[in-house]
Amino acid sequence: MSEQYDVKVLRKLQLCELEIFKDFARICDENGLMYFGFSGTGIGAVRHGGFIPWDDDIDVAMPRTDYEKLIKIIDSEFKEKYTFVNAERFSDFPVMNAHLILNNSKFITSEEMKAHYPRGIFLDIFPLDNVPTDKKMREKQNRKAWFLSKLLIVKHIPFPHLPLKGIKAKVVHCITAVAWFFLNVFHITHKYLYNLCLKECTKFNDEETGIISFLCDTGVNTCVYEINKLLPLRKMKFEDVEMNFPNNLEETLVSLYGDYMQIPPESERRNHRPDILEFPENLTEQTEE
Repeated sequence: MSEQYDVKVLRKLQLCELEIFKDFARICDENGLMYFGFSGTGIGAVRHGGFIPWDDDIDVAMPRTDYEKLIKIIDSEFKEKYTFVNAERFSDFPVMNAHLILNNSKFITSEEMKAHYPRGIFLDIFPLDNVPTDKKMREKQNRKAWFLSKLLIVKHIPFPHLPLKGIKAKVVHCITAVAWFFLNVFHITHKYLYNLCLKECTKFNDEETGIISFLCDTGVNTCVYEINKLLPLRKMKFEDVEMNFPNNLEETLVSLYGDYMQIPPESERRNHRPDILEFPENLTEQTEE
């Protein structure tokens, strides 16, 4: 199990993240941008009506075209409050998803201590790209993009956090350490890896395939949505707001997690507890509860 939060601190963090989401959802609604909650956020909505009690983030996904529009809106209208962080903008940000960072806050894990990109309380945003209808082509694209995205992580983090224990974790860390050594000895740059991965992710975006995916997920071929099953999005209660979710949310959760309604034992509960956590001074009263 991840190191436990103080209960009051975790709840304060969750409410702070909820305020970020409310701003994000308002921006999307006002500008006609599509988004939906997924992964653990989906489990939280179905099983708990909000956050999974030990969870400490909100995951949302959106088509890449809307993702790019969101970046421009944040930069032009909300830069005093938020910073949009992704691997294109910051040369040591190690993943292919993005963080909408709340300015004047800090959320820094042990892996990020030496990083230079903004590290604050955030909303996790995952860009979705078109993928082929042909299963073999789709899996080939997914494997390549996934592999490149993991090289991008290892480029910056020789011993990344793993959902593994014991000998398996040691073996994988030996592999990642060797990969880190060769990537840096041969001067394989962040920009080079990012551009290769982005090119692979977006290679079918000019085609209407009817299937969208985040190709750089934790596992291969896990975050895939058929548009005709995904839409129309439906509103579900999440804490004190309504959030968009896939129309076939329960089906996607079963495919990812099996019996997701079963509460996992404490040893299997995961979060991202930071080493440094600081809240902005101007939190709302609701967030201070």
